[in-house]
Amino acid sequence: MAKLHIMDTTIRDGQQSLWATRMSIGDMLPILPRMDRVGYWAIEAWGGATFDTCLRFLDENPWERLRSIKANTPNTPLAMLSRGQNLVGYKHYSREICNRFIKAAKRNGIDVFRVFDALNDVRNIVDNAEAIKECGGHFEGAISYTVSPVHTLDSYLEYGQALKELGADSIAIKDMAGMLTPYRTERMVKAFSAEIGLPVHIHCHYVGGMAPANIIKAAEAGAAIADTAHAPLAFGNSHPAVEMIVAALQESRYDTGLDLDLLFEIAEYWEEIRKRGHYKRGVSSLIHMQVYSHQVPGGMMSNLVSQLEIQKAGDRLPEVMREIPLVRAEVGYPPLVTPMSQIVGTQAVFNVLTGKRWSVVSKEMKDYICGYYGKAPGRMDEEVVKKVVGDSQILPPDVAPGSLVTTTYDEVAEEIGDLAKTEEDVLMYALFPNEARTYLSKHRTAESVDFLLEQESSGTKEDDYVDINQIRELTELVKNSGVGEIVVEEEGMRIAVRMPSAAAATVAAPVATAAASQAVAEPAPKKEAPKQDDSARPANWHAVRAPMVGTFYAAPAPGEEPFVKVGDEVAARQTLCIVEAMKLMNEIESEEMGTIREVCLEDATPVEYGTVLFYIEPITSGGSDVQ
Repeated sequence: MAKLHIMDTTIRDGQQSLWATRMSIGDMLPILPRMDRVGYWAIEAWGGATFDTCLRFLDENPWERLRSIKANTPNTPLAMLSRGQNLVGYKHYSREICNRFIKAAKRNGIDVFRVFDALNDVRNIVDNAEAIKECGGHFEGAISYTVSPVHTLDSYLEYGQALKELGADSIAIKDMAGMLTPYRTERMVKAFSAEIGLPVHIHCHYVGGMAPANIIKAAEAGAAIADTAHAPLAFGNSHPAVEMIVAALQESRYDTGLDLDLLFEIAEYWEEIRKRGHYKRGVSSLIHMQVYSHQVPGGMMSNLVSQLEIQKAGDRLPEVMREIPLVRAEVGYPPLVTPMSQIVGTQAVFNVLTGKRWSVVSKEMKDYICGYYGKAPGRMDEEVVKKVVGDSQILPPDVAPGSLVTTTYDEVAEEIGDLAKTEEDVLMYALFPNEARTYLSKHRTAESVDFLLEQESSGTKEDDYVDINQIRELTELVKNSGVGEIVVEEEGMRIAVRMPSAAAATVAAPVATAAASQAVAEPAPKKEAPKQDDSARPANWHAVRAPMVGTFYAAPAPGEEPFVKVGDEVAARQTLCIVEAMKLMNEIESEEMGTIREVCLEDATPVEYGTVLFYIEPITSGGSDVQ
């Protein structure tokens, strides 16, 4: 069938690419019924970064978001993006957690599961694939497309065949960096159609501007589906505009059959949302066009700019852009997609800012080099591996990384305890423990208030009506202010909202008391790094300084012994601490043998670039190195 089907990415990848995934469910709901009338093959609505940003930034339950979207799009399949063994997180999860998460997503509204692995390591897809097939979902295996000496058409076809053998219903060519060109697209689609025989789905970010031409050539070559977004959330780092593609294919054998007037009506709504949120349009700059040279995806580009600004080094972006291809080659040419884009990009930033290549390495980069993310596409530089890995154990090639994660659902459920009321709550905690605990704690308190208000309002007379919405607002105010009680008197009603340590609700109309079940802990005062004066210490002590802005951690994990203590003798390249920065845990090593003479900071202290972390007295064969 020649007709090209369209998957809409506006409320997932479109807003993730342009709006930093800050679109709220309130922005979506009014327009969803009209989007449901369009006749999309699917609406990509969930997964990727939407799950954790719901918790981290939007104070939304991602499961409730999914259910709300499905309730408003009953006629259109919903799609999600899974990062394989990483699901919607940034690390591997156990087989049981993967299985339960996929099945929970299906029963909450997901029909199409696009599953990719950053390294195209099929071992990281297996658990997702099995769960999708068991619950009756559509399994779309995605190929992370990139350009390198080791990524060839034959290698992609081999991976596509492996996905087919896992039961894939369709194959997505996932061009996250906008690297595809029209005639390369045509060759790939023809080869996949002929040799794999599954429907081909083209996913191409606009970035350098070739995506519309890629989609047209893909349609001519036999592709079944293409990804687009509505114009206000299209172009730049996002996808081509659906309005553009639909118009381009009219009167051709690939005509989508979609109503252009309805699409523009929907686009006008999104344009108003864009203006209201003061979001910029998607545009392609010179540095975007240079993607065909530097191969950096648009989302990765924006992260790099943000990281460098935090480090007060925004002017060094050109150096970092030159460093990224070098780092990528040294570690086997991984495709630059989550999480490898963050790992490679951050390493390039470290190499540039420290001036000493590979002197600071994140735990995540070390784990990747050791094989714990999967098999690298190409050979790694032996000197880099030797320098980074040291005595760390490299994972044997016959061991799947996901098999090492054995956390059970019951263990996670016991850890979160009564805060979790549903399987979805437990899974939310399994993926993002800190964010989920914060969210569930806050909203369990709100639920207890709602329950009490319902009880109290049912016991009042009609003329003593309690405005429950007002009290909920007051409750939020009390929780966030640290005040013990707020009282409102209006027309003979006295409403007291309290936050006692031991909640007790009393109802004596016309007085209504809403007591929350949990006291709000006051935030701990922010630690600050102490001022340091090198002149007050012996001249031969060597200062170990923070190579970046971040947070200092003295131990590998909370409750564990610190890496080093005062008086410890350390070897060259021994880990001294962790500085968390740019979403990665970066191990700071000693440059020489010596004795720890001073640990300058408390655990979990924010640090600036150059903050002294330790003083070390060097050790030489003749004793202390006095200069």
